[in-house]
Amino acid sequence: MPADLTQSSGMVRPVRMGAIMSPWIAYCLATPAILLLALTVIGPIIVMIALSFTNYEFGSLGIQWTGLENYRQLLDDRTFKRALWNTFAYVAMVAPASVLLGLFLAVLIDGLRHGQRFYRLVFFLPVTATVVAMAMVWKYLLHGTIGPFNLLLQSLGLPSLDIFGNRDLALAGLAAINIWSLAGFNMVLFAAGLTGVPEDIYDAAAMDGMESSLDRFLNVTLPLLGPTMLFVVVTSTITAFKVFDTVAVITRGGPRGSTDILLYTTYLEGFSYFRMGSAAAMTVVFLTIMMIFAWIQARVLDHKVHY
Repeated sequence: MPADLTQSSGMVRPVRMGAIMSPWIAYCLATPAILLLALTVIGPIIVMIALSFTNYEFGSLGIQWTGLENYRQLLDDRTFKRALWNTFAYVAMVAPASVLLGLFLAVLIDGLRHGQRFYRLVFFLPVTATVVAMAMVWKYLLHGTIGPFNLLLQSLGLPSLDIFGNRDLALAGLAAINIWSLAGFNMVLFAAGLTGVPEDIYDAAAMDGMESSLDRFLNVTLPLLGPTMLFVVVTSTITAFKVFDTVAVITRGGPRGSTDILLYTTYLEGFSYFRMGSAAAMTVVFLTIMMIFAWIQARVLDHKVHY
């Protein structure tokens, strides 16, 4: 009898290859991916954590173990505290707004009888643009003197508004750009989730007395979008935390530190001031914050997910 067949109760059944394949073959097949992961992800993280306990400076031949000194200095660093506060404020603006706007656009376009593909393409276009190019365009559009936005305000007899030159508006301006770029991506994800909601559930809801569109959305659509909502909220939050390009291109932390963001401050600490040990400590704090936020969101939202 062939090796890939077994006989049970007079019947011949095929045997899956996994049942006769040696475990060592599976390990050998997975080894290249494991090595690549170790070299590109795990290894750098271990090196970064080790550097955070040293006084290493970029280009220096000497290195000393300093223990928790870098972390203690962060607690007394006004620039780091300001960057941390600005980062939380930025995420608080970007994550909820991009999720809600993406959901609104997805539901609005899903209700159209014609042109769904066109509008989805239009709102998804910002996702395809490179962040640096997009930031340069917005920097020109909202420029305090020559930007088309301010020229329009002046033509209407309104005072000009230098968004990126105003300490009170610069961070919100950067947040608006990221909301604009994230909303299209979230819209596509929610649109995919809406296609998975069976039509017969809406018919059953209508028979139960839910005749208004708002009732059906709140009691049927939204609960069934739970898995999609969980994914969108987590990814939007992580993306907001990772903001760097728009800050580096448009404001460079200004005016007067009002847009100092954690990643940009870490970059300056490591590659402008060459204090790699302190920059590594900032990075460890950043990764820890992201892991905590992702875990909390997953735990909280998972209890509200309906499958």
